[in-house]
Amino acid sequence: MNDIPRHLPSDTPSLDLCDPKLASRFDNSFVRELPADPLRQDFPRPVRNACYSHVRPAAVAAPELLAWADSVGELLGIARPQAMTGPVIDVLGGNLVLPGMQPYAARYGGHQFGNWAGQLGDGRAMTLVEMLGPDGRRRELQLKGAGRTPYSRRADGRAVLRSSLREFLCSEAMHYLGVPTTRALSLVGTGDAVERDMFYDGNAEDEPGAIVCRVAPSFVRFGSFEILTSNDELDELRRLADYVITTHYPELGAPSPEVYARWFEEICRRTAIMVAEWMRVGFVHGVMNTDNMSILGLTIDYGPYGWLEGYDLGWTPNTTDAQGRRYCYGRQPEIAQWNLLRLAGALSPLIPDRADLEAGINTYGRVYGECSRRIMGDKLGLLDITEDDDALVEELIEALHVAETDMTLLFRHLADVPAGLPADAAGARLNDDALIAPLRPAFYAEGAGAGAHLSVWLHRYVERLHRDNEAAGARRARMNRVNPKYVARNYLAQLAIDALTDGDRSVLNRLLSVLERPYDEQPEHQDLALRRPEWARHKAGCSALSCSS
Repeated sequence: MNDIPRHLPSDTPSLDLCDPKLASRFDNSFVRELPADPLRQDFPRPVRNACYSHVRPAAVAAPELLAWADSVGELLGIARPQAMTGPVIDVLGGNLVLPGMQPYAARYGGHQFGNWAGQLGDGRAMTLVEMLGPDGRRRELQLKGAGRTPYSRRADGRAVLRSSLREFLCSEAMHYLGVPTTRALSLVGTGDAVERDMFYDGNAEDEPGAIVCRVAPSFVRFGSFEILTSNDELDELRRLADYVITTHYPELGAPSPEVYARWFEEICRRTAIMVAEWMRVGFVHGVMNTDNMSILGLTIDYGPYGWLEGYDLGWTPNTTDAQGRRYCYGRQPEIAQWNLLRLAGALSPLIPDRADLEAGINTYGRVYGECSRRIMGDKLGLLDITEDDDALVEELIEALHVAETDMTLLFRHLADVPAGLPADAAGARLNDDALIAPLRPAFYAEGAGAGAHLSVWLHRYVERLHRDNEAAGARRARMNRVNPKYVARNYLAQLAIDALTDGDRSVLNRLLSVLERPYDEQPEHQDLALRRPEWARHKAGCSALSCSS
């Protein structure tokens, strides 16, 4: 075990990443405590009886800092670089490995689109180091797009600007929305061209390369355990489980059969909360393979994700998923449970009592159901939602599918619907226009009939609000704390990508600043809270995306 103190003084200053003093907070527990691949070459190959492979980032032509997350730097105790180039950027671009860093690529497998894919692993991601921040907490710094590893298969291990910017942006946006997520410290342009076929249609083009530095307590995933069990590497399975529990779940106690069972149940609980939060804000992951599911219940691997524009339970942002829609918005809770069942199978050598595994799966269903109902009550502004309100919720969902209605704007403006007086009070019933008017920004159709699909439901909703007898201002404030005004819509990300490709950082910087306060009005940025414009409906990068990056 390491002898680095668990807690640092509260006034610990932020240091330059290359400051030798910072190396005292570097640590490599994953490398130190788990079995390594004995080979150190980066050529693709099957790896056995190991949890990771030693790697080294590949050099790039001209690393340049494109974006930096100050709050993540503060978590790590790392100061913002004073220049766009230099030694710190060389580290974050893969050109320099500091003393005390031991880069590695993790080994894992996974079920992809419901089928076992065998060995996958970090094909273009490399953990540089674990660090203790000023708060005493351990976090990994991982470069995504830093070159080939033994797990790259036929790929080049690189990433392009568009996908790297989207991951950087969404990691931070999700954090400020209150969704469990990995973070992002930096976005670095490489100065290299990377060839990509965006839609796998034979039209490959050179694109600017980039590397994002991802940050999380751990990037261990469901597939990290699946690969070990599938190859009957049970000693390594136990060692990895013991490491994760000891390092990231110490409150559960020393590893034992009983603790393994409680650990699985806690993973199920965290996963349920994460997915419920996705549903709350209209986020669609797009590629919920088991290798993209965090063992800590964090959102990881931002690839072809998207945000609901028109409310549609069947919408998926992933072109690869366009036919089967396995990972569409409405199926995310079901798929998370399916993935947990695969994890249960992988952990079964450690948890032989099937009842313990079933208890974890049942916990997922119970916690998701409780969270989902509470969240919907909060979004609708109901003080105490019960089973009696289920019909009201179901009728809203049905109505939203009748005509294209923006999810984010609908729930945000629902707080402005006038409650009036009960319908049975003489002359007090509000007419349809008065109820629909606040919601008009959410409707993609325009004209006198826009919003008519909600008129019947709105009257029922207003009558339900009367039961709470809450002041309109108090209800509005409560609803605006859970219904964001600003989300990282795909078309906004694409505008930032286009601008940054032309050397303009201002669009991304403005968007990042606004997304740090997604629940605030920020009237000066009203243009970033509008529904998707028609020009973006079918534009590449603004609606559906591929896994190409």
